[in-house]
Amino acid sequence: MENNTPSNTSNPRKLEGVVMSTAMQNTAIVKVDRYVKHPKYQKFIKSSKRYAAHNEGDKAQVGDTVTIVETKPISKTKKFVISQ
Repeated sequence: MENNTPSNTSNPRKLEGVVMSTAMQNTAIVKVDRYVKHPKYQKFIKSSKRYAAHNEGDKAQVGDTVTIVETKPISKTKKFVISQ
Protein backbone atom coordinates (compact mmCIF):
# COMPACT_ATOMS: atom_id res chain seq x y z
CA MET A 1 0.00 0.00 0.00
CA GLU A 2 2.44 2.63 -1.17
CA ASN A 3 -0.37 5.12 -1.89
CA ASN A 4 -1.13 5.57 1.81
CA THR A 5 1.82 7.74 2.64
CA PRO A 6 1.36 10.68 5.00
CA SER A 7 2.19 13.15 2.21
CA ASN A 8 -1.10 12.43 0.39
CA THR A 9 -3.06 14.81 2.61
CA SER A 10 -2.51 18.56 2.59
CA ASN A 11 -2.20 19.14 6.36
CA PRO A 12 -2.21 15.80 8.19
CA ARG A 13 -2.80 15.55 11.92
CA LYS A 14 0.08 14.05 13.88
CA LEU A 15 -0.71 12.36 17.18
CA GLU A 16 1.53 10.56 19.65
CA GLY A 17 0.35 7.54 21.57
CA VAL A 18 1.04 4.06 22.89
CA VAL A 19 0.33 0.85 20.98
CA MET A 20 -2.32 -1.10 22.89
CA SER A 21 -3.00 -4.03 20.54
CA THR A 22 -1.51 -5.64 17.43
CA ALA A 23 -3.92 -8.57 17.17
CA MET A 24 -5.05 -7.68 13.63
CA GLN A 25 -2.93 -8.08 10.53
CA ASN A 26 -1.15 -4.84 9.51
CA THR A 27 -3.21 -2.89 12.07
CA ALA A 28 -2.39 -1.53 15.51
CA ILE A 29 -4.67 0.10 18.05
CA VAL A 30 -3.00 3.25 19.38
CA LYS A 31 -4.21 5.02 22.53
CA VAL A 32 -3.72 8.79 22.43
CA ASP A 33 -3.97 10.74 25.70
CA ARG A 34 -4.65 14.45 25.85
CA TYR A 35 -5.34 16.93 28.61
CA VAL A 36 -8.48 19.07 28.31
CA LYS A 37 -9.33 22.00 30.53
CA HIS A 38 -12.81 21.80 32.06
CA PRO A 39 -14.80 24.83 30.93
CA LYS A 40 -16.34 25.63 34.32
CA TYR A 41 -13.92 24.29 36.93
CA GLN A 42 -10.70 25.07 35.02
CA LYS A 43 -9.25 21.71 36.05
CA PHE A 44 -7.28 19.67 33.53
CA ILE A 45 -8.87 16.31 32.77
CA LYS A 46 -7.05 13.44 31.09
CA SER A 47 -8.99 12.28 28.04
CA SER A 48 -7.97 9.35 25.85
CA LYS A 49 -9.07 7.94 22.52
CA ARG A 50 -8.13 4.80 20.61
CA TYR A 51 -7.29 4.94 16.92
CA ALA A 52 -6.81 2.09 14.44
CA ALA A 53 -3.58 2.74 12.53
CA HIS A 54 -1.92 0.97 9.62
CA ASN A 55 1.09 -0.98 10.88
CA GLU A 56 2.86 -2.23 7.75
CA GLY A 57 4.77 -5.44 8.45
CA ASP A 58 3.70 -5.35 12.12
CA LYS A 59 6.81 -3.32 13.04
CA ALA A 60 5.28 -1.61 16.09
CA GLN A 61 4.75 -3.83 19.14
CA VAL A 62 2.53 -3.48 22.21
CA GLY A 63 3.86 -0.81 24.56
CA ASP A 64 5.79 1.15 21.93
CA THR A 65 5.34 4.92 21.79
CA VAL A 66 4.58 5.86 18.19
CA THR A 67 3.52 8.83 16.11
CA ILE A 68 0.48 8.34 13.89
CA VAL A 69 -0.18 10.55 10.87
CA GLU A 70 -3.55 11.12 9.23
CA THR A 71 -3.95 9.80 5.69
CA LYS A 72 -6.71 8.97 3.26
CA PRO A 73 -9.02 6.18 4.49
CA ILE A 74 -7.46 2.73 4.21
CA SER A 75 -10.52 0.88 5.49
CA LYS A 76 -13.71 1.62 7.41
CA THR A 77 -11.85 2.40 10.66
CA LYS A 78 -8.23 3.03 9.57
CA LYS A 79 -7.41 6.62 8.70
CA PHE A 80 -3.95 6.81 10.26
CA VAL A 81 -0.51 5.38 9.44
CA ILE A 82 2.22 4.68 11.99
CA SER A 83 5.34 6.70 11.17
CA GLN A 84 8.50 5.90 13.06
